[in-house]
Amino acid sequence: MAQRNIEVRPMAGALGAEIEGVDVAALDDATLAQLRAALVAHGVVVLRDQKLSREAQLAFARRLGAPEVHPIANGMAEYPEIIQVLKPAGQRAFFGTSWHSDNSFFARPTSFTVLYGDVIPPVGGDTVFASMEKAYATLSVPMRRFLDPLQAVHSAASAYDPRTTGDAKYKGDAPITYTYSEKIYEENVHPVVRTHAESGRRSLYVNPMFTQRILGLESHESRALLDLLFEHAVRPEFTARVRWAPGTLTLWDNRSVQHYAIDDYEGFDRVMYRVTLEGERPV
Repeated sequence: MAQRNIEVRPMAGALGAEIEGVDVAALDDATLAQLRAALVAHGVVVLRDQKLSREAQLAFARRLGAPEVHPIANGMAEYPEIIQVLKPAGQRAFFGTSWHSDNSFFARPTSFTVLYGDVIPPVGGDTVFASMEKAYATLSVPMRRFLDPLQAVHSAASAYDPRTTGDAKYKGDAPITYTYSEKIYEENVHPVVRTHAESGRRSLYVNPMFTQRILGLESHESRALLDLLFEHAVRPEFTARVRWAPGTLTLWDNRSVQHYAIDDYEGFDRVMYRVTLEGERPV
């Protein structure tokens, strides 16, 4: 497929684009490079009407980076790099249902996420994205100067500790099952403001799911500052919303965006397939 056939249509003022004229199962290298450039530039890209098997999704993801095997959420038996994000009708969703950047608690947090929609409810189940580049750029100059040298502790404990979140997922009594390990409590330190390894742009890099505290501050100071940043980061003018359909493939860059999976489709099944790709240590 020729490069000139790609059409990039912005989704919102802050971030996001719909990409047309691309079949990700049949990409040449030039088109892949253009797709990657659009992803880095827009933070989120949406490709409709893709027909992907698990093998094809994983093969495409490998062309963007190295797929990760999640240390807690179990992947598929045949494809451990793929998490089947299953929510049966009559149950509430619990996976990704608050603002976060995927796997920021890793020492080398996830770069790109590759999420494919298979079974989609007729209404509901959208995903909202927020630009952390916009969030950082719109802070006052004194606030940016204060934040630039700070570091924060990230951990999976708040999201995955069975003592506070329940143990059904660890017993196999949930649509998405977990494996218990000390990885849940492992802490990694990342800058509060990171520089994108490909674009060189600066982004706020704290999120309410995984960021525990800011180093060097008293606990009440850390809590107050994080609460301020969490609220600021998801102002409506920084966001874009993806409406899913069967065959929709959405890619996003966790180095510059956060996302939130909306749980408003209790009466319907939803089946998605997620691959995350290894990133670099934030700087």
